Formats: sequence, C-alpha cells, structure tokens
Amino acid sequence: MNHIVSFFNSMGSYLTPYLSDISIAMIACALVMLGGDINRAVRAFLSGKHFLIRTGAFIGINAFGYGLLIVKASPILSSALRSIQPAFMLAIVFSTFIIIGAWAQKNRQV
Repeated sequence: MNHIVSFFNSMGSYLTPYLSDISIAMIACALVMLGGDINRAVRAFLSGKHFLIRTGAFIGINAFGYGLLIVKASPILSSALRSIQPAFMLAIVFSTFIIIGAWAQKNRQV
C-alpha cells in the first residue's frame, strides 16, 4: 500500500510546478460550461433595455468579467491545491476534469 501512495505522491509532485496553469484550465473549463447560462440570465435581465446598454453589458461580462474571474480566482485555486498532499491533489485534479468532461458530454458540448 505504501508503494501505491508513494507512486501517487510522486505523480502529484510532478504536477506541482504546473498548478497555476492547471488552475487556469479548471476555471476556464467551468466558465465555458457556465457561460451560456450566465449570458442567458443577463440577456433576460437586460431584455427591453437600450442597445448600447445591452452591448456594454455583453462586453463587460464577457471581456472583463470572465477574464477578471480567471485572473483573480486561479491563484486562489492554485494555492489551495498546493496546500493539499500531492496524492490527493492529483486525485482532485483528475476528478475535476473528469466531472467537467462528463458535464460537457451530458450537455452536448463535446
């Protein structure tokens, strides 16, 4: 059993230098899946408003909102992943991408 845990710890340690990139990818994948729902809700909220208001909201949310979320949330996620034992971090990273992939498959995004 110690050999298995040691193997997963070494594999998790291999991912540690790339946790910033992995965190960005996790957040970006989640935003891709949630983006349609967010945009739909904003569109419903802004229906009937002036064209310039709708256009400004679209630009603000898509260009600045999502970008700001990725830039600000990824270091937080990265530091949270760094604080976990490498074997568990490896399991969380793989599980997260598998869950997002299954979610995408279910919603016919893939």
